[in-house]
Amino acid sequence: MANSSSGLAVNDECKVKFRELKSRRSFRFIVFRIDDTDMEIKVDRLGGPNQGYGDFTDSLPANECRYAIYDLDFTTIENCQKSKIFFFSWSPDTARTRSKMLYASSKDRFRRELDGIQCEIQATDPSEMSLDIVRSRTN
Repeated sequence: MANSSSGLAVNDECKVKFRELKSRRSFRFIVFRIDDTDMEIKVDRLGGPNQGYGDFTDSLPANECRYAIYDLDFTTIENCQKSKIFFFSWSPDTARTRSKMLYASSKDRFRRELDGIQCEIQATDPSEMSLDIVRSRTN
């Protein structure tokens, strides 16, 4: 179904891979991109369950926008093992203006397609999505 605000569709693979991450923990992260040719959101990269946060941040292009999901494992103050699913909107300052506008106008609807996201981070620079910042959002 096309996104009413931007005219973009969401490829079914996006929802399938997200469900696999959520239910089976098949992936640590998923990176999504907007395909300008097909005008739809597609899976760009999948991170295996053993990949870490550094692998995730390295997979985001320095000059292009992306959406991403990261499944963060952490230990609570009570020493309980937990995980939270984060939605990232990556829009670096160096990206093309048209691309930033397209990603911004499509974000909310795309996020609603992925049921089960617990936290959201918007970043324009790697410092805005450091692991310390992400961990601080688990409280």
